[in-house]
Amino acid sequence: MKVDLFQEVSLCRDFPQYSLCVGDIATVVDFIPHPNGGEEGCILEISNALGEFLNVAIVPISAVTLLRSDDVMMIRSLAKTS
Repeated sequence: MKVDLFQEVSLCRDFPQYSLCVGDIATVVDFIPHPNGGEEGCILEISNALGEFLNVAIVPISAVTLLRSDDVMMIRSLAKTS
């Protein structure tokens, strides 16, 4: 799977520290190498349904997947974490 810069992707797993869930959509804004040669990471920009900026998240590249033509978007309220 080749993920491109500024491509929209979907999350494959939850990231409670960012209040993100499987299926949430984000935009890839940069790639970062692992400091010890491990898995590459990506920096994601998170926006709400209106396109307003919410947060930036850093996740492993394996935590995102490309959007497909048979994917359907849905709306959920942003989860609150303590």
